[in-house]
Amino acid sequence: MKVLTVYIIKEVLKGALIAVLVLVTLFDLFTFTDELKNLGHGHYGLKEIFMYLALTTPTLFYEVIPSAALLGSLAVVGTMANNREITSMRAAGLSTAWIIRSIMLAGALMVAVAFLVGEFVAPTCERAAQLLKSTAQNDSVVLRSKFGMWLREGNSFINVRQILDDGSLADVRIYAVSDLHKLTLVTHAQHAVFLGGKHWRLENVIYTAIDPSQITAGSAVEQDWQSGIDSDLLNLAVVSADNQSLYDLYMYIDFLKHNNQKSQRYEAAFWSRLVNPLMTFVMLMVSAPLVIGIGRGSSFGSRILIGIVIGETFDAFDKMIGHAGLIYNLNPILTAILPGAVVLAVAVYAMRRAG
Repeated sequence: MKVLTVYIIKEVLKGALIAVLVLVTLFDLFTFTDELKNLGHGHYGLKEIFMYLALTTPTLFYEVIPSAALLGSLAVVGTMANNREITSMRAAGLSTAWIIRSIMLAGALMVAVAFLVGEFVAPTCERAAQLLKSTAQNDSVVLRSKFGMWLREGNSFINVRQILDDGSLADVRIYAVSDLHKLTLVTHAQHAVFLGGKHWRLENVIYTAIDPSQITAGSAVEQDWQSGIDSDLLNLAVVSADNQSLYDLYMYIDFLKHNNQKSQRYEAAFWSRLVNPLMTFVMLMVSAPLVIGIGRGSSFGSRILIGIVIGETFDAFDKMIGHAGLIYNLNPILTAILPGAVVLAVAVYAMRRAG
């Protein structure tokens, strides 16, 4: 029995690994095609595109693990069913529950790998990828800190603490430095609005001019600001729910709540990230009735087609529930768990019917 358990785990992992390689390669090709449209923008060349693809691959790996588990299980265990191996196991006294348990043990290994990549590799690489792309396409230098970001433009250093939903900025500080690397002007604006081109409007401004003989302070209700930093570059550098670990998301949600800011989008991302690895178990449960009972005798191509249809349908359903949760302010835990719970219930029902 132990030998058969190891055999099933090894075969499922092998099938999932092949599926991961195929899916990652396919999606990387799509991304490469899209990135070619930006070729030549600033210093964004083929070298930067390949580096960008390499840095975004860990995130892609993390995201495709559930789909790869489904496709790998359908292909490998389905082949075992067609070769009567599953039938022989059941005839030898091994139950359907035991076979499913062996498949789930393989899923546990996939979940462990996905969690490690998703928490400790993907967020760092994703941030580096976005930083690489944004700085290569723009002359500005960007550094994102935990609760804000720094940009350099010529002899000016700009700190933006918050980007609002409408694309405007809040709590902006501009530090002007002379060619001798001495601070000459500090400007603080409560609000900054992008007017198009290189034009910004600073609102509720306080400034301090510094020279060797004196320091002059002043204020203004509004002030024009000429800057080549556009809103697209800023959006690439802000705290994003897509490139944060669970711990970082938790801390950022706590920061937003303490400052009376909206945190629902980040809460939804937190619970979605927490639940996503567990979707591997759900996908393996979905594959069980298709290969052990319902799908016995079906071809390899038909099983893969079924897997793709199921995976795409689940992905669409999951995104629909997620967007509905944000629009109607639903409980983020519920919106994260509901799609998987519904699919799991359907899979268990189908398994009972097939068994």
